[in-house]
Amino acid sequence: MSRAVIFDVDGTLVDSVDLHARAWQEAFRKFGREIEFERVRQQIGKGGDQLMPVFFSEEELDKFGEGMEKHRGELYKRAYLPHVRPFPKVRELFERVIRDGNRVALASSAKEDELGVYKDLANVSDLVEEETSKDDVTKSKPHPDIFAAALARLGDVETSDAVVVGDTPYDAEAAGKLNLKTVGVLCGGFPEAQLRGAGCVAIFRDPADLLARYEQTPLSRSWAATNKS
Repeated sequence: MSRAVIFDVDGTLVDSVDLHARAWQEAFRKFGREIEFERVRQQIGKGGDQLMPVFFSEEELDKFGEGMEKHRGELYKRAYLPHVRPFPKVRELFERVIRDGNRVALASSAKEDELGVYKDLANVSDLVEEETSKDDVTKSKPHPDIFAAALARLGDVETSDAVVVGDTPYDAEAAGKLNLKTVGVLCGGFPEAQLRGAGCVAIFRDPADLLARYEQTPLSRSWAATNKS
């Protein structure tokens, strides 16, 4: 069996959480609801199917949910996506993970076309073996579907031999439903206590910190051998 590291993308590899929150906030305003930025931001990491019901009733979503999500997607790509930047050392981290004998997969609540932009920004397209996006599943995080799809595509990786890296409690909740370990990163803006409460087994600042302390992370084979249950 092989080992794998499955990375979330938004807020983990690229600095996009605030931009997503502002796009949702603007879309909500257009459809008649003014919602504080921080309330919206706390939901980023979910796909629209899980995020919108936090703020709108089922009846409202039946009326205009599809149109609102479409508007938000178009707005994000036009006004916000051009401002996304990668966090430092993402490519170097992926190279280190692969040198250690791990396979790399992405599991994101973003749409497939956005995921392609993010891979190019982080300069990791050639290092990613498998990927899953919102387009591949019915339910987004905190449901486990995206991680289950990533494992299915990897093929011969047991849950005990895979580690998820994510920035939100929704990553940890989704991974935990499949008994996957999650390493949390703080660069997405969620508090450490919230990440640990959701099940993260270790917390690091960002991809550069993961790289700098690689042997102390659950990503490394040496850590896995020492901590094997």
